[in-house]
Amino acid sequence: MIRYAFGLYWVDSILWMFIMGLPLVPGLIIREFFDALTESNDSSGAMRSPLIWVALLLAVGLARMVAIFTGRITKTQHRFTMSALLRRNLLAQLLRRPGAEPFAYGPHTSVSPGELISFFREDTAQVEDAVVGTNEIAGMGIFALVSLAILLSIQARLTLFVFLPLVAIALILQYAETRIKQYRYASRQTTQRVTGILGEMFAAVQAIQVAGAEDTVLQHFRQLNEQRRQRMVQDQVFTATLGSVLENMVNLGTGLILLLAATMMGDAAATSTNFSVGDFALFVYYLAFVTDFLWFTGAFLALIKQTEVAFDRMGQLLPRSPQPHQPQGAERLVKPAPLHLPNAFGKPAVLPAIAPPPSQVSPLEELRAVNLTYHYPGSDRGITDISFTLQRGSLTVITGSIGAGKTTLLRVLLGLLPMQSGKLYWNGELVRYPDRFFTPPHTAYTPQVPQLFSTSLRENLLLGLERSEVEVRRAIAQTTLHQDLSHMPDGLDTQIGSKGMRLSGGQIQRVAVARMFLRQPDLLVIDDLSSALDIKTEQTLWKELMQRLKQDRNPYNSEVVPPEVVPPEEANQWQPTCIVVSHRPFVIEQADVLIHLQEGKLIS
Repeated sequence: MIRYAFGLYWVDSILWMFIMGLPLVPGLIIREFFDALTESNDSSGAMRSPLIWVALLLAVGLARMVAIFTGRITKTQHRFTMSALLRRNLLAQLLRRPGAEPFAYGPHTSVSPGELISFFREDTAQVEDAVVGTNEIAGMGIFALVSLAILLSIQARLTLFVFLPLVAIALILQYAETRIKQYRYASRQTTQRVTGILGEMFAAVQAIQVAGAEDTVLQHFRQLNEQRRQRMVQDQVFTATLGSVLENMVNLGTGLILLLAATMMGDAAATSTNFSVGDFALFVYYLAFVTDFLWFTGAFLALIKQTEVAFDRMGQLLPRSPQPHQPQGAERLVKPAPLHLPNAFGKPAVLPAIAPPPSQVSPLEELRAVNLTYHYPGSDRGITDISFTLQRGSLTVITGSIGAGKTTLLRVLLGLLPMQSGKLYWNGELVRYPDRFFTPPHTAYTPQVPQLFSTSLRENLLLGLERSEVEVRRAIAQTTLHQDLSHMPDGLDTQIGSKGMRLSGGQIQRVAVARMFLRQPDLLVIDDLSSALDIKTEQTLWKELMQRLKQDRNPYNSEVVPPEVVPPEEANQWQPTCIVVSHRPFVIEQADVLIHLQEGKLIS
């Protein structure tokens, strides 16, 4: 895909040069046209007829139209390829950050999911414009040099005045650089706040209604929109004013040059020097190529300054790479990556089959944590020097008062929070990157508030995993969901609504646990099942889990999974290891290892 993008870039550049090069030809035609009109008929010939030159001018115009139409195709494809690459890499980098850490802009400012829209929309579009502008300015630069050479051949002394606007443009941009960046930063920040509050409003509609805070929230939204309007107007007015100043500076220089050219043409008529009406027309025509390039250069340099702001914003959003020799900041956004986009003729891309990579790690026999430590930034809350060992098929229960660090311990163990010190060993082997390692098939995790998607129940269970109907039904039965399923209108194909809003809290938790069971990982990590389940349902679920941990001869408890739902002969020999957060006495009594936390420390 990157080779394809570079190919589009060069094709687009060549087409742009062709588009820019064709107007060079009319200049020569115009000179011959005016010379044909002003010369006597004694030198008449087939090529001295003005109509011939008019026909040639129309042919050049038609060729330019065809080139422009073709260029639109490659340019559009190139633009979307570049922006898709930026968005793909930005998303990939954000997904590599520890999952429980909030999005952050810089070291201290948190960013809500809604605010991220601003980075994916405005900032990537800004970079896209700058990348596409490079081939345009390259084409204009080449033909500006050609035009400059022609101007020098017509009148060298007069051509030297062309460089006066360039000096003025450089001085203006030097003066305006700081303000260009200030206004662009301010407009992007206010846009980010507006998209952020929109995301929060849609996510908390029920809470806003229950609190009767609609008017207050809308007033705050109006204030943010007014701030955005003011900053956007400042940015756009300054950009337009700067462009107008640059263009008028070039136009003033052009006017001065034309006045001098007209004076020189009069002197040439009086002194019989060689500066004809055709030469004047040719000089005026090619002068536009040089002056337009000067104006476009100024505008492009201003665009580059604004693009620096976009790259800086995206770079501050990205987490720092754990490997020092790897690129840091926005450099990671331009790495080659497959995009699987349709081609210029609309043919869809062939997506590769997605299959989980084969595990090179042996099944869990022992997991050892040594001195795990993490403290939240700017506070002493967290965990300190936590050590424990889990054996295959064991149940480890973490308990303690509110704020003792139970959830934090699970998140550090799974790499969802970066450990500040400590080590993890899987079967005696050091786990270097917990966030990449503790995923299926090694580990599955159910937090206190599981995340479901606005799709069907079946799709939420599988999430792209291929499992038979028997396996899906087995997981549902193991989590006591089969009775709830019988009351759903479309069974497994029932649409559960946004974030599972059509399900109860207990049903959501059991769907998440069933999703874990379908993946059959070595390690099950569960953060407090009791938060949304009634005691009876929880006890039934724990009975099934205990049977699975102990691998009794009959792997199904008839009270939990009725034989008519899933026949025992369909069972497999999966035996997980389990670590859970719980306060229930009947769970604590079954624990092989008990981790009791108080203020982030292990107590006996």
